[in-house]
Amino acid sequence: MKLPPLATLRAFEAAARRTSFSLAAQELGMTAAAVSQHVRNLEAWLGVPLFERHARGVRLTPAGREFGITVSSGLQQIASGAARISQGRNRTVVRLASLPSVVAHFLTPRLPRFRALHPDIQVSISYSGRDHTTEADLSIMHGAVPGRKAVALFSAETRPTCAPAYLTKSGPFDDVSDLLRAELLHDDSEAAWRDWLAIAGMPLPQGAGPIFADFNLLVTALKTGQGIGLCPTALLRDEIADGQLTILFDRAADADKHYWLVESGDMTESARILSDWLVAEARESETRGDYSAATI
Repeated sequence: MKLPPLATLRAFEAAARRTSFSLAAQELGMTAAAVSQHVRNLEAWLGVPLFERHARGVRLTPAGREFGITVSSGLQQIASGAARISQGRNRTVVRLASLPSVVAHFLTPRLPRFRALHPDIQVSISYSGRDHTTEADLSIMHGAVPGRKAVALFSAETRPTCAPAYLTKSGPFDDVSDLLRAELLHDDSEAAWRDWLAIAGMPLPQGAGPIFADFNLLVTALKTGQGIGLCPTALLRDEIADGQLTILFDRAADADKHYWLVESGDMTESARILSDWLVAEARESETRGDYSAATI
């Protein structure tokens, strides 16, 4: 591939775009005489005049106009390609394995804030589990204290929760015994409701409501007013604060459980930034609002 010298092409492109050797020189940080010499060298290489020179300046020839479009397009493609590669090289990826419920109700609404603060860090999110967690830089898990180094993000205490529409339609629920006539919705199994009611000395009522294998499906059913579910209050702070859901009783189950942020053994600087940000966001969410039981 036989190409003209790059320096002559840069000088010609600027001069053709500005229709001035002096303006091109200012843009390129050189003298007008140097721009003129580069253009002459290019004309000699091509064997075609690119500018008409006269006392009051220069003007592109037809060949100069045609070649100017070609050179400008080519240099722009080179610049764009270089920018893409440079950005890709500078961007770092942090792998976060998380429960889907935490992604949906805690992380997703806040992730744009992290992106605005750290546009050079790309967060790759996968499900937390045996296969994914071991490969992740950070993991968000649920339960008692994990065996690895972990920080408690927020409590996993669960309380009876429903939409205000269901409370208006089927309430009031002034006493725990009133729940025996309610439509109770279940996350994964009936065990959570059975244990919660047992604290009050009551059995799980016959004909209990549907079981949802995914917590996010349960929350969708709650929001549409289908019944009452045992939900982690801290995880649904946003929905409770904006009135989509309400807590019926302050009595909580799973007081010994938390949502934990677990770090890998070899933390990169970017992973540390995301870890610190997640902890700060969790602490900030704890300070907002009073989510005591509703009275309607």
